Amino acid sequence: MKNFIGLTVATLLLASGCGSSVMIPPRIDLAQHEVLGVIEFRCSAQGPLGKLTTKKFVEAMRRDQGMVRILSLGSEEEILASLGQERLDRQAFMALGKEQGLKTVIVGELTISNVRPAISITPDLVSAGISAEVDAALSVEMIETSSGASLWSRSVNDTRTIGNLSLMGGKQVVFNADDPEKAYGKLVNSLVGQVTADFHVHWTMR
Repeated sequence: MKNFIGLTVATLLLASGCGSSVMIPPRIDLAQHEVLGVIEFRCSAQGPLGKLTTKKFVEAMRRDQGMVRILSLGSEEEILASLGQERLDRQAFMALGKEQGLKTVIVGELTISNVRPAISITPDLVSAGISAEVDAALSVEMIETSSGASLWSRSVNDTRTIGNLSLMGGKQVVFNADDPEKAYGKLVNSLVGQVTADFHVHWTMR
């Protein structure tokens, strides 16, 4: 990672003059794993939350990595159908790597659980809103396609208050906001920020 080495040297020179901090390159260099394929993350909630989380993950993952070749592969169902496989196992990842020319595949799952809804009604009884405190977990894994072996994995958790919801049967939460980013962007950003830490630059005091 020549760009990071050069930046580190410059940072060290600057730090020597003002006694500030030193840059630590990302723990994982994605260039070593090109070409990467990303499968749309599975999600336990209905709506576009899985797709939004995948998009934000890719953006955050490559933020400090320079130019990295990444292919969006679509949903798990689409991939299994194209491969003629029933599940994403070792054979499926190896076949996917050969078919798409991939060295690494990234998969993830977002779980939304323990929903605690709250209904708010305006004083004039004209409108009502539903919000909910949600416990969420995001797990992501990197798979080497030549062997089907796991290279890296990480799981994170967070709890946030989400708006613009509807309830089905009094239990199942449906994310139906016209603006998904506004409805649960903070939750997704928090989870993605935590799970992509190994791909980011960090700073430490001398």
